[in-house]
Amino acid sequence: MKKLMALALAILGARGELLEVRKIWDAAPHNAFTDLVKHRGLWWCAFREGAAHVSPDGAIRVLVSGDGARWESAALLRSEAGDLRDAKLSVTPSGELMLVAAAALKPGGPARHQTFAWFSNDGREWGDPLAIGEPDYWLWRVVWGEGTAWGIGYDTTGQRRDTRLYRSADGRTFERVTNWVSPGPSANETGLLVEKAGKLTILARRDGEPISALLVRGEPPYKAWQVINLGARVGGPALMRLPDGRLLGAGRLHDGKTRTALFWVKEDGIVEFQALPSGGDSSYPGLVYENGVLWVSYYSSHEGKTSIYLAKVRLE
Repeated sequence: MKKLMALALAILGARGELLEVRKIWDAAPHNAFTDLVKHRGLWWCAFREGAAHVSPDGAIRVLVSGDGARWESAALLRSEAGDLRDAKLSVTPSGELMLVAAAALKPGGPARHQTFAWFSNDGREWGDPLAIGEPDYWLWRVVWGEGTAWGIGYDTTGQRRDTRLYRSADGRTFERVTNWVSPGPSANETGLLVEKAGKLTILARRDGEPISALLVRGEPPYKAWQVINLGARVGGPALMRLPDGRLLGAGRLHDGKTRTALFWVKEDGIVEFQALPSGGDSSYPGLVYENGVLWVSYYSSHEGKTSIYLAKVRLE
């Protein structure tokens, strides 16, 4: 019976069924770098708006929807510190929405980047931004597990070339746990899972030579790391553990045609099972799994203008 179940899961894992894709926002000249969460029965999508892929006017737009079809703007977050980038959403143990983004700081100061966090009870009114982590270490994603917030910060100066693990009891004050240096080029953007007993599973992007993503695992006290070279270039990685145990990844793939895709993460590499309608300037998906359907926010320029899309993919 176990062998039959394993075979059935392997067959199901070979593909997904794309149920629908819809554009949900394109108001700014450049709309990009998304994340997605469901909170108190509502869908929340956050992303950057700006004049271009890199521009000093970046702000974070937050959308809300009751059904995933009709979306409206709930908030627009700006910062005098600089260009806000790569919004990430999570829900704290106390039920607040937490939004994390990094500011590319205005030139002339002592640092290039600073990560900030905002908190909200209703997704519309947000508190003042709080600086978290360390300057020039971009906490690209913060996730919660067993009552603790975790994040991986990477060096943005190009001088230290290290990656740092942080944790926080409240999401407001983070402590550095350890430094981790990836083999070859430094890791930067990460998909991060907090699993049982504090085990961390990480899908890490690397640029340089070789350009290949890593699967990284660590357990308390985080002194040793298992590192697997996945042999594929992945941009804007997101990572999820499905209820049946499969490890699902998403991000931008580059082998031949650039696209945003879904894939299984395995010990010997990644296996793509669903390319989303996308191309050109595209990636940075947000993932939510509900009742056998994977909801995916992402951005793409395949229709000419960088816009925000929502896809639904059946996995069962």
